[in-house]
Amino acid sequence: RNSHEYWGFSAGLDFERKTLVKHNAAQLLEQEFRKSSYQPDLIMLSGNTDCYQPIERKLGITRSLLELMVKYQHPVSIISKNVLMRRDFDLLRELAARNLVSVAVTINSLREEVRQKMEPRTATASARLKLIEGLAGIGVPVMLMMAPIVPGINSDEISDLIRSGADAGAITASYTIVRLNGQIGGIFKDWLYQNYPDRAEKVLHWIEACHGGKINDTDFGRRIKGDGHMAESLQHLFKLSVKKYMNNGTLPSLRRDLFRLPDAGTQLGLF
Repeated sequence: RNSHEYWGFSAGLDFERKTLVKHNAAQLLEQEFRKSSYQPDLIMLSGNTDCYQPIERKLGITRSLLELMVKYQHPVSIISKNVLMRRDFDLLRELAARNLVSVAVTINSLREEVRQKMEPRTATASARLKLIEGLAGIGVPVMLMMAPIVPGINSDEISDLIRSGADAGAITASYTIVRLNGQIGGIFKDWLYQNYPDRAEKVLHWIEACHGGKINDTDFGRRIKGDGHMAESLQHLFKLSVKKYMNNGTLPSLRRDLFRLPDAGTQLGLF
């Protein structure tokens, strides 16, 4: 992630090996909740990184945040690819019973050889599908997130991924097309030529075709789904598959009206 450079680390190996930890995250969040000016709105856990990466097993920061969501009855949405989330099913079940949580589980390939190349040291696709099944079983609305879709690498799996996600209990799906901004472009090219030398040039050409003729794309409206014939073809396949296997389902709106202070008699902050 290019965001790692902000802290003086590289966007490649450092992002994989060095984790920045906010030990007092729960304390800071509770301070916000208790301000008299606070208005509850959806909080997203993950997005830039994964809130269930391995160190969470030891630190329990994500669990402490979810405990606050239960305590204050606050809506929360989670994106993750890690099955450690099962540890927190007790909290997620409580939140789901009040329509206070939804989860997006990321799977970008059903082929194990592709997963090992794209996301080494992560849970297998079958384990993530079982996670979706488990979440659905405790009442959590689940989205299948396919990210990133790389033309020529895993783009042929969109329909199969959506079907498998739906069979496991996901009610909707989303995807992003790979974009290679900043240092990520060079890192990706090295990875691509090392793992797929036979098609590297074609893959780069297809990525450029999705992003206005270049591999990096900062255009907000285009960088997620892309544009051009290749991107339109992928989007068409995605829409057909979501309609066929998920009946064009959507995640429910989470409740914001249940938020409360557990001890209303405590003096609130001024700001």
